[in-house]
Amino acid sequence: MSADTPTLLDRQFLTMRAKLLELAADWDRLERGGELAGNDSRLEQLRDAVRVLLEESRPRAEKVQTIFSRRYDPSWRSAMNI
Repeated sequence: MSADTPTLLDRQFLTMRAKLLELAADWDRLERGGELAGNDSRLEQLRDAVRVLLEESRPRAEKVQTIFSRRYDPSWRSAMNI
């Protein structure tokens, strides 16, 4: 742990905690609404992102961003009529 880690944790802990609680509440609402059934690719993306957060490897932010990004298509201009 670097010397700045306790200071960073002091500054960010409540914000990080709030984001996790919000995510947990959203997941609970989805389950209560019965919307977790089926093969929705967005739910799989969310699950994959949570798995990345629990990994002990970096860069987590880049890995999570990649999960939610489209794969590069070299013909994207024609596909989007640009």
